[in-house]
Amino acid sequence: MSAKTSVLVVDDEAAILRFLKPALEANDYEMDSAGTAAEAVKRIAARPPDIVLLDLGLPDGDGKDVIRRVREWSDVPIVVLSAREREAEKIESLDLGADDYVNKPFTVGELMARMRAALRHRMQRKAEVPVLRVGDLEVDAVRHRVTRAGAELKLTPKEFELLSFLARHAGRVLTHKQILSAVWGPAHVEDTQYLRVYIGQLRQKIELTPNEPAVVLTEPGIGYRIAEQ
Repeated sequence: MSAKTSVLVVDDEAAILRFLKPALEANDYEMDSAGTAAEAVKRIAARPPDIVLLDLGLPDGDGKDVIRRVREWSDVPIVVLSAREREAEKIESLDLGADDYVNKPFTVGELMARMRAALRHRMQRKAEVPVLRVGDLEVDAVRHRVTRAGAELKLTPKEFELLSFLARHAGRVLTHKQILSAVWGPAHVEDTQYLRVYIGQLRQKIELTPNEPAVVLTEPGIGYRIAEQ
């Protein structure tokens, strides 16, 4: 039985598969591939991989349909690889349940980092770790306590809930809609300005230099990401 991390690459471009195979194997991944949306869903159901790399432009449909169908029954990490640069495509993919989005062309180093983050995120979800750590920042979900380098930070209940949600998904891009729905409820998914105000307040309390944030990072036009340090 292989101890390697299994990855399913869903892409119909032979050049991409030839590029990815040695890069993934060199980083201790075991690669399988699927060239269509239908084949991808079938393979994920029959032999669930540890992580999926998914192209959006597939010959029998849109990769977003794969995300939608798989998320009905699986939490396998999905990292989208696509040449599509429209923010709407990224937002829809993430809202449907993709863990991250990497633009083509990409470097091997960037892809490996995004994959590691997605795999860590899945492990955190399963472990339900009571204390989340991002650099020297600690978020204690049980005691509702936040410290930085051992010093306690005073957050309001809503600021704590926002930070906790972001920290549970450290390294993952979260859309405005995902954050607003999780923290304020589905009725507030359009209140992006409201979210910006709270993010600003949070940065004033947790960042060493609020105007140059190093913990809560902005993904322009999409949402936010907590940096993994």
